[in-house]
Amino acid sequence: IAGIFSPTSGRLEVDGTVGSLLELGAGFHPDFTGRENIYLSASIYGLGRRFVRERMDEIIAFSELDEFIDIPVRTYSSGMYMRLGFAIAVNVEADILLLDEVFAVGDEAFQRKCVDRVMQFRERGGTVCFVSHNAAAVERLCERAVLLTQGRVEYDGETSQAIKRYHKLLAAEESPAELGAGLREWGSGEVRIEEVRL
Repeated sequence: IAGIFSPTSGRLEVDGTVGSLLELGAGFHPDFTGRENIYLSASIYGLGRRFVRERMDEIIAFSELDEFIDIPVRTYSSGMYMRLGFAIAVNVEADILLLDEVFAVGDEAFQRKCVDRVMQFRERGGTVCFVSHNAAAVERLCERAVLLTQGRVEYDGETSQAIKRYHKLLAAEESPAELGAGLREWGSGEVRIEEVRL
């Protein structure tokens, strides 16, 4: 969707401009200041310097990084990266906003501010494509959800139903990936809780 990779098969049509925040600091140069990285990111989106100059104050105000905007981003925390990246992404006037697990960092107040901005974008007719394992965030932001399993569409429809199916898939895993990675579940496994009702 963002045009970073070509599909391995089939084809994908994107109707409109895409604003994306796929990874913290993606496209940022560590030695550039926050301000310089705003120009750099905007140029990646195909936006000119004049467009950025007109929106610079709004981008900086949204990020709440006023006092840090003129220092190199290599000194930024992950939360500061997210703030700057999100502030740029929501100010590019895109038709489609592509967000990948971006609410995992940053304080709760800023996360709420981001959700409010995404909701405003959606109400204006924009399309939000939000990729996440955070069921609560998906339920809050999305009217429709697509559940993927091993790269295939498992379910496409109502968000609450997709989340139920996702949890059911997780519960059905015999040998979750966490075990393969060396993480241990508590106990010997001789007794397992199969179902809980409240």
